[in-house]
Amino acid sequence: MLGILARTMVKAGMVKPSGLVKPVSVTRVTGRYLTHQEGLPKLPVPPLKQTCDRYLAALDPIVDPEELNHTRKLLEDFQKPGGVGERLQKGLESRAAKLNNWLSDWWLQTAYLDYRMPVVVHSSPGVVLPRMEFSDRQGQMRYAAKLIAGVLDFKSMIDNETLPLEYLGGKPLCMHQYYQVLSSCRIPGTKRDTVVNYAMDKRPSTHITVVHNFQFFVLDVYNSDGTPLTVDQIYIQLEKIWNSSLQTNKEPIGILTSNHRNSWGKAYNNLIKDKTNKESVRAIQKSIFTVCLDAPMPRASDDMYRTRAGVQMLHGGGSRWNSGNRWFDKTLQFIIGEDGTCGLIYEHAPAEGPPIVSILDHVVEYMKKSEMVRTPMVPLRMPQKLRFNITPEIKKDIEDAKQNMNIMVHDLDLRVNVFTHFGKNFPKSQKMSPDAFIQMALQLAYYRIYKRCCPTYESASLRMFRLGRTDTIRSASSDSASFVKAMDDPVKHNTEKVALLDKAVKAHRSYTDMAIRGQAIDRHLLGLKLQAIEDLAALPEIFMDTSYAVALHYNLSTSQVPAKTDCVMCFGPVVPDGYGVCYNPMDTHINFAVSAFNSCQDTNAVRLAQGLEDALLDMRTLLEQTPRAKL
Repeated sequence: MLGILARTMVKAGMVKPSGLVKPVSVTRVTGRYLTHQEGLPKLPVPPLKQTCDRYLAALDPIVDPEELNHTRKLLEDFQKPGGVGERLQKGLESRAAKLNNWLSDWWLQTAYLDYRMPVVVHSSPGVVLPRMEFSDRQGQMRYAAKLIAGVLDFKSMIDNETLPLEYLGGKPLCMHQYYQVLSSCRIPGTKRDTVVNYAMDKRPSTHITVVHNFQFFVLDVYNSDGTPLTVDQIYIQLEKIWNSSLQTNKEPIGILTSNHRNSWGKAYNNLIKDKTNKESVRAIQKSIFTVCLDAPMPRASDDMYRTRAGVQMLHGGGSRWNSGNRWFDKTLQFIIGEDGTCGLIYEHAPAEGPPIVSILDHVVEYMKKSEMVRTPMVPLRMPQKLRFNITPEIKKDIEDAKQNMNIMVHDLDLRVNVFTHFGKNFPKSQKMSPDAFIQMALQLAYYRIYKRCCPTYESASLRMFRLGRTDTIRSASSDSASFVKAMDDPVKHNTEKVALLDKAVKAHRSYTDMAIRGQAIDRHLLGLKLQAIEDLAALPEIFMDTSYAVALHYNLSTSQVPAKTDCVMCFGPVVPDGYGVCYNPMDTHINFAVSAFNSCQDTNAVRLAQGLEDALLDMRTLLEQTPRAKL
């Protein structure tokens, strides 16, 4: 599910390579957004035979030989001239000719809007920022005021179309997602959700939502002449909000958004029957973004601090803490705790991680500047408190959502670690892609614990194409399997192990390059399946085959999300017996977040995090102790 990409962040001019292909570079051009978008190529439909061959190769390390033989026969049948595969392929090609992107609408629906699990833990990623030094509300307010000003500064680049255009290996990237994250919100349905974006309205929103002690406020962030409020003005307004939301016995209406989507859809329809409630909900949905002023969480030791901050970003800590201090359907929510814990959570449907991290990097840089702006002595309107009429039925929905949230909180097993021994500089010194190196360490860690290779998802960006989202880099390959099996084999010589590692890293790089050029297998197979459903045809046997179910059961769901800021993104596993692994490789250290579910006896986030650390160190030792043949 998770679509986040290896990516580099924007400086003026050039940017460090992301371990993907070549450096991303940026250019500022005013008024060029649409022209830029129209100049991008369309997402290709890969050749059918190529996808079928690559699918078989991807299955090799994860299914047994008997299953593989069965699937091979099904694929031969599927590809027969004039057969079902050819018909579906033609259908996809004609869809691709008609649409800007044959995949994007289907992907939004199947990956996000049709998905009925709660967005909390199961879909929405959180980002942990470095700990702040403030420990009182003045510090919290000051930081929040500067952060809001920083986001508005980024928004001005979107509004004026001066947002730096991004390039990867000299090819321009799609900027569409940047235009989807502000003033947007997910709307629950009883069977399927929708996303609304108010940014394109004739009268776009001029307010944000601030939530404190479970109470929501509308804060206008622009003066009547259209200029944004200064940091001082925002600070004054936040003080007013704080002082008028001191009571802590309020119903946490926001916790409703954390429920199973069908339950929340029903509760939502019930909630907005009341006119006041409907207006309050609409004000949250229309707001540019949300700022959550959190109460302090229970203290944690220094080595556990990041993990505790991670759970606060992902779910708020439960109904006793800050889980009701959110509107989880809102695309962008910045979280600022009174105890200095800061970060954000975002609803995944409109965008992947890179645009979010790009905004974050901009905001963090902006907040370092000293403020020289004189604040106009204009009295500002009191921020408007949003009212909710809580009927007994709504009260019951809130109680149910609290219970479900607390079950999720107890079930999430998260570990956020900083690997301090080396960063991306070490694999680079060995002429290896840092991303591929980390992925091979993950394969090794998993293999050592479970004695098998597992289906692994790493997201690859399709932003070289118009409206591109993601495809899957399958990190478990025949080459990775050969390497992990050889690594602890005492019979094998180190030179052979190094050669196998080298080959596995190169295979990963080559799959990555193939994926970002629109030639990977997963979205193409999904397209063929959805085309069959659209044609109301019988589902081809390859999609009802055990191998297909195994291939999509990602025990490892992973993502590299690099940032200039020393932060880390975290997300939950995508299967009950799986792990979610996200990492930000810095020059001399790597930030990792590993998640699992406590309800699964076989998974343990601490054990995998430790295994990953050991694998990285063992791989470094292997490379340092073994002279390599000249490349």
